[in-house]
Amino acid sequence: MNTSREHWGSRLGFVMAAAGSAVGLGNIWRFPYTAGENGGGAFLLIYLAIVAVFGVSLLLAEVLIGRSTQRNPVGALARLGGRWWSLVGLLGVLTGFVILSFYVVVAGWTVAYIGFAASGALSSTDPATLGALFQAFVGSFWSPLLYALFFMVLVALTVSGGVARGIERANKVLMPLLFLLLLALVAHALTLDGSGAGVAFLLQPDFSKVTGATFSAALAQAFFSLSLGMGCMLTYGSYLSAHDRLGVATTSIISLDVLAAILAGLAIMPVVFALGFNPEAGAGLTFITLPAAFAAMPGGAYIGPLFFLLLTVAALTSAISILEPAISFLTDERGWTRRRTVFVCAAVCLLLSVPSSLSMGAVDGLTLVGRSFFDAMDFAATNVMMPLGALLTAVFVGWVWGAGALNALSDSRPIAWWARAWLFVLRFVAPPALLLIFLQSTGVL
Repeated sequence: MNTSREHWGSRLGFVMAAAGSAVGLGNIWRFPYTAGENGGGAFLLIYLAIVAVFGVSLLLAEVLIGRSTQRNPVGALARLGGRWWSLVGLLGVLTGFVILSFYVVVAGWTVAYIGFAASGALSSTDPATLGALFQAFVGSFWSPLLYALFFMVLVALTVSGGVARGIERANKVLMPLLFLLLLALVAHALTLDGSGAGVAFLLQPDFSKVTGATFSAALAQAFFSLSLGMGCMLTYGSYLSAHDRLGVATTSIISLDVLAAILAGLAIMPVVFALGFNPEAGAGLTFITLPAAFAAMPGGAYIGPLFFLLLTVAALTSAISILEPAISFLTDERGWTRRRTVFVCAAVCLLLSVPSSLSMGAVDGLTLVGRSFFDAMDFAATNVMMPLGALLTAVFVGWVWGAGALNALSDSRPIAWWARAWLFVLRFVAPPALLLIFLQSTGVL
């Protein structure tokens, strides 16, 4: 067993890395079209409420477990709760592999679309033409796999550099770049005639469109964007020193994540409305509707490549964190070197990405439980594994660790009222609410 452990070079480095984990395709690719499908502002309010109640509590719980144990998800829960609770940590590690099986595929698309946008291949204003191009690309055999391979190499090279010299250093550059790109896109979008309708759609709630599925979508969005229930934040917390204070850091991470989601909506919805496109276009909003909108707008030839560069940066910062729990597990518990672990885990992720990519049209019959392999992995991760992992984490911290969690959070200082409120949420609010929404998202209710 490897007893040495790296640490972040600074608290800012941790915040940038953790925010990089939270701010990813979930914010910029998934949030705008999910909001579009679920009533715009009404969805945003529900999403913010879930983040405020569950997101903050669970993020702090995961980071606290990691900081207190200085271990990976499996080792941390084994140390605090025993052998059976270590299975919850293992669930988080496995969830990362499931997510990466489709995440690297979508990330590969974003890399490819930087080139498509820059070369003028996306210059059409007809969504049908761009839809045919998208389907031809994602339905081809080799091209999406090669782009996924390229993206996975970028992830592996970053993670192999270690915590401070690899992950932290990369995020200190990538996160400011990401927000600069977002702000530039928002500034341009708000100058378009008719953009106000897009802002109103995003910020003014339409509760007539709210159903039980809206809450499930908001929960999945919150967990996906905050990297909850898959061991990422626990692992990043384990690289903090034992007495690093968590309140300000956790608040900063949540704030940056929510800000990125809202900015993404403000960058995309004004464009969609200004040019008369459908805000409920689903996943195709990013790769079909928006390129048509960029082609029709002033400066679109420059905005298009910038937008897909933004998506790629966001995907990279998140993919780094999704891979790290498995790296930490194998280096901690099996004594593997980081470089060997990165190579093995990256190879496994790439192998899992093959059926996800091919199920988009290259090969017929790649299905699981009536869904394409890609959609099945997405559903399993976002609707089953992540909510289940978060539910069990809340139960563990609230009822098993309990008073020990409060003592660990207070760091020998008097226990604050907000810490007691945090434990109350994990005990009495989060578990029943998460269970209800979990049953809804899996179709049981």
